[in-house]
Amino acid sequence: MISIKDLTKVFRFDQKEIKAVDHLSLTIEDGDIFGVIGYSGAGKSTFIRLLNRLEDPTSGQVTIQGKNITAMKKNELRIARQDIGMIFQHFNLLWSRTVRENIAFPLEIAGVPAKEREDRVKELIELVGLAGRENAYPSQLSGGQKQRVGIARALANNPKVLLCDEATSALDPETTDSILDLLIDINERLGLTIILITHEMHVIKKICNRVAVMEKGKIVEQGDVLDVFLKPKQPVTKKFVEQVMGDSDGDLSQLLDVYTSGRVVRLHFVGDSANQALISQLSKEFEIEVNILQGKITQTKLGAYGTLVVQINGSDREINNTIQFITEKTTVEVEVLTHA
Repeated sequence: MISIKDLTKVFRFDQKEIKAVDHLSLTIEDGDIFGVIGYSGAGKSTFIRLLNRLEDPTSGQVTIQGKNITAMKKNELRIARQDIGMIFQHFNLLWSRTVRENIAFPLEIAGVPAKEREDRVKELIELVGLAGRENAYPSQLSGGQKQRVGIARALANNPKVLLCDEATSALDPETTDSILDLLIDINERLGLTIILITHEMHVIKKICNRVAVMEKGKIVEQGDVLDVFLKPKQPVTKKFVEQVMGDSDGDLSQLLDVYTSGRVVRLHFVGDSANQALISQLSKEFEIEVNILQGKITQTKLGAYGTLVVQINGSDREINNTIQFITEKTTVEVEVLTHA
């Protein structure tokens, strides 16, 4: 488990103080894929660098698997960092070294014998899908291939935690998906904990189990990814959800002006309920007409999530029975937007 308590980082410039991380507390379970999302300047890159002491905190504590990272001396920290791999936005590869030599570099620093080092590098090259590119230099690789080298290098010492600092933001969408698929595979195969920071909600929904939203150095919202998608509480979280779902409220007022008969309701689908043929079922069960006005369903790692805005026409009694049926007999949440 990773325990972060009251973590703070203050930078001082020209007699001014900038609080990049502000009394932040989090708990991350072993084996989780935990996302931290925030806009530029939220403090997320500083936060992740505090976890392995690339930045020293001003105050607070980071404990990883029972070890207080923040209290360690240099020699202790050097050993502890072997359990914490890190991959970067711009790869940070050694341009004068081949793929094989880049991956071997942390093993050389750790003093691993040559034969053991060679075997481990070969294993990692296979794991990240770079077989046949062992002798290529970074300048001969695509962005996705460079990041695969970075991932392999981060895994060299068999870490228990992998930190990902905007690991896909320099990549195109297709390459991003392939790297995220690789991280999911690594998490499942090796059982290591992944902490991933990003400004892209697509990354969170595809790979993460839990997410924390950062703003001005603080965690303003956190929870299971599906819960955050379903009921974002903070304005900044709602903006991130709109990256994936679109701004459904933007056109809603116009719809309500046009569709004035019956009742307009918003149906919130989550998990398996998003795949139910609910509209067809309602039309068969009740003497109503259902018109779909607006909607979108998206897939997260833990299941589907989405909303449908529908107009229900019929007698008051049938409409009330329909809404009661949805509320009591399904896992779909109903929000009535207009009344007859």
